[in-house]
Amino acid sequence: MMMKSYRPYFWIIAMLLLACSNATFAQSRREQVKAHIDSVLTERYYKTPYDTNFVVRPEGRLTLKLRLNQSGDDFHAKGDKDGISYKADLHTTHKTTVSIGGSYRGISAALAINPAKLKGAYDDYEFNLSYFSSRLSVDGSYHRSTTLSGDLERGDYSGHLAQDGVMLKMANLAGYYIFNHRRFSYPAAFTQSYIQRHSAGSWLAGISYQGGSIETTDELKERTPNAPEIKIHIGLLGIGGGYGYNWVLGKKWLLHFSMLPTFVIYNHNYMIVNGERRNAKHFSPSMIFNERAAIVYNFSPRYFTGATLTMSNSFFNNDVTVNQNKWRARAFIGMRL
Repeated sequence: MMMKSYRPYFWIIAMLLLACSNATFAQSRREQVKAHIDSVLTERYYKTPYDTNFVVRPEGRLTLKLRLNQSGDDFHAKGDKDGISYKADLHTTHKTTVSIGGSYRGISAALAINPAKLKGAYDDYEFNLSYFSSRLSVDGSYHRSTTLSGDLERGDYSGHLAQDGVMLKMANLAGYYIFNHRRFSYPAAFTQSYIQRHSAGSWLAGISYQGGSIETTDELKERTPNAPEIKIHIGLLGIGGGYGYNWVLGKKWLLHFSMLPTFVIYNHNYMIVNGERRNAKHFSPSMIFNERAAIVYNFSPRYFTGATLTMSNSFFNNDVTVNQNKWRARAFIGMRL
């Protein structure tokens, strides 16, 4: 009778022990799966097509950076069309932002703040996108601005163009293929997700696009009734090749410079003056130049600072020579964890 009275408790204790055992096994299994996933991600992160004598991953997987960015556009035109001379030298107000960014296992994100825009003193809009890998690299941007100002001439008309008189909408895109990707690293110079250990360079192949428009606004017509209504449409597609090089000095300094000139194989350019459209030739001498420069200083394996510069310049001629220039400069300081 005594044995029977303890039997229910025996089964309860046995079930509790079994449940604890299953929970412990499940926890252990979860830890094993997590460790396996972390191992796979770590292996993929450190696995690289680079020659590790020249390029390596930093020890820290997490990179934090504080960045100061500034960008702008310049537009120049000069020439004669149907006996009428044209000249324009315009530039936008420089856009300045402060950003905080982070990168984990090669995936990056950043938050940028424009102090002038927060105060309501700046109404321009700009979007930038960059991608850097071992073999491919892409720079893209879109800029809409009403802060173009400068000198504008057409025939007998000459004057200073104030802000809000012209609307600029411009998109730029440049794509690179790196041939010597085992020894030459763009990310080492521009994202610091790799470290260049020895100097190396590479030939580049690439494609460029630049497209958008520049046109006078209603505000200009109200301020200056005799000013002509002008719209210039730009559409350029080019292919070409260039060269890039990373100099490593004293194991702490990295200097980078690259240039990719592309020849325009097709354009869709035209100008509308007071309602009269004038098309440019689809095939005319035109080029787009893409330049990059960077300097990086490593205080230690964990701390670094530096600056970068990217530029895109287009030149095309159809009686009127036009040069459009987009640039972006960046200074940064960062740490790896």
